[in-house]
Amino acid sequence: MRINEVVYTDAEPIDGYGAGFFRIGGRIHQGAMIASPSGTRPWGGLNDRRALLDMVGEIDVLFIGTGAEIAHLPADLRAELENAGIGVETMNSPAACRTYNVLLAEGRRVALAVIPV
Repeated sequence: MRINEVVYTDAEPIDGYGAGFFRIGGRIHQGAMIASPSGTRPWGGLNDRRALLDMVGEIDVLFIGTGAEIAHLPADLRAELENAGIGVETMNSPAACRTYNVLLAEGRRVALAVIPV
């Protein structure tokens, strides 16, 4: 079996998560955050639309982790993101982290916005 090393661009994979935090690129980040090709930063949650829309042109798909349980996005937020050209997938935060890492490893133009469990 051939093993290839995964090389990430400026985006960092999610190393782990727990109650109230995410470990990204070896560093602990408390609270909700965004991981994208332009780096990792805090996120104000579902009401912080500007942070999500700022990624237009940078990503094709945004994974939104809604915490321990899956929750529906407000319809107007989903429509605003999709109308801007960003595909949106909503899932619980652990699943969003795993899915983000897989697609990031494939070199896809993805971002992750997550609320801690």
